Amino acid sequence: MKLAVLKEKTLGEARIALTPQTIQKLVAAGHEITIETGAGKGASLADAALKAAGAKIAKTAKACLSGADVLLAVRRPAKTVLNDMKKGAGLIALLDPFDDPAFVQACAAKGVDAFAMEFVPRITRAQSMDALSSQSNLAGYRAVIEAAELYGKALPMMMTAAGTVAAAKTFVMGAGVAGLQAIATARRLGAIVSATDVRPAAKEQVASLGAKFVAVEDDEFKQAETAGGYAKQMSAEYQKKQAELVAAHIAKQDIVITTALIPGRDAPKLISEAMVKSMADGSVIIDMAAERGGNCALTSPGKVVVRHGVTIAGYTNLPSRLAADTSALYGRNLAALLPLLTNEKGGYGPNWQDEIVIGANLTKAGKVTNENFVKKKAPVKKKAPVKKPAAKKAPVKKAAVKKPAPKKVAVKKPTTKKKLPAKKPATKRPASKKKGT
Repeated sequence: MKLAVLKEKTLGEARIALTPQTIQKLVAAGHEITIETGAGKGASLADAALKAAGAKIAKTAKACLSGADVLLAVRRPAKTVLNDMKKGAGLIALLDPFDDPAFVQACAAKGVDAFAMEFVPRITRAQSMDALSSQSNLAGYRAVIEAAELYGKALPMMMTAAGTVAAAKTFVMGAGVAGLQAIATARRLGAIVSATDVRPAAKEQVASLGAKFVAVEDDEFKQAETAGGYAKQMSAEYQKKQAELVAAHIAKQDIVITTALIPGRDAPKLISEAMVKSMADGSVIIDMAAERGGNCALTSPGKVVVRHGVTIAGYTNLPSRLAADTSALYGRNLAALLPLLTNEKGGYGPNWQDEIVIGANLTKAGKVTNENFVKKKAPVKKKAPVKKPAAKKAPVKKAAVKKPAPKKVAVKKPTTKKKLPAKKPATKRPASKKKGT
């Protein structure tokens, strides 16, 4: 395959996708690698060192991408880069797609197969490809180093002729990959370390590193983990008790390091302004979730600020502060993934049946494959059938309805007694004359 590596353009990004050690292995496997000039400067890698390892150096990004089968990058490149990639080429990087879903759509539109390293499934077979773990590991270490620099006091207890210097009390919130490394580093530097986590299994891990575990360990807490190792949603009552315990604990700490970062979501607020006020002047908070808004209510992403006498550091790219080592680990993650994207002839040809390839893939053959970024079409409203006007029927002659004749109301006339005519006196008829007399 022809692999391309560009100079990272993201502000403050010093890492490079491949280092000389990884380049040598990939060239030995038959791959051709072209790197844009100056790409390794931030990681203290000169063009000469990359060229000596077997890579070709291109003067421009466009020349670097010419004919490339796969672009390997640390962070999401600019959309304009897609214009210089050939159709059907692959892109592998920490794409942070939730932060820019439009970029996923752009990859599909350009016919680029996009693979997000943060989406590589966390299974045993993919451990060597887990870029989130490799970068978080060194970020946890660096967080403690940054805290030690900002704190202004010694971390270990020191006994001198002039008196004793007390050890710094350090509290790590979250015992994931970054948190566990922060615990180990703080312990190595001599601090008194405590930690908390919502998973009961973390208690044993924290204790194994010599730190004290802080949590409300009631019956609900003991059952707060699923069979798959994930934390269950705790009740409001438990959350209140845990918050009260943490608040009381933070007030006694010199250094607090927060690590709760959820991809695609705003970071949960673990430290309120009231908690910051309760800390002693000169205390330090290192917020490793600053890129997502921060775990502290007073964090300013990308800045170091002082609030209520407490220094709060909102570094958004701690891995880049160890560019040489994080680049080396990231390059190995990429080298472990590439065989799954290589066909039998050694060219670009992903194994689309492999669960790792499926999990990391965002776009394929011009289509978005990850359900989180598929545009949902608005339901098409069915048009109501147009009713044809009914044919006009001849008007039906209605039979004339005879109105009932108004009833004649008999008006009674006043009765007047008729005067009977006076009887005339009867007249006697003369006796008839008999004949013959």
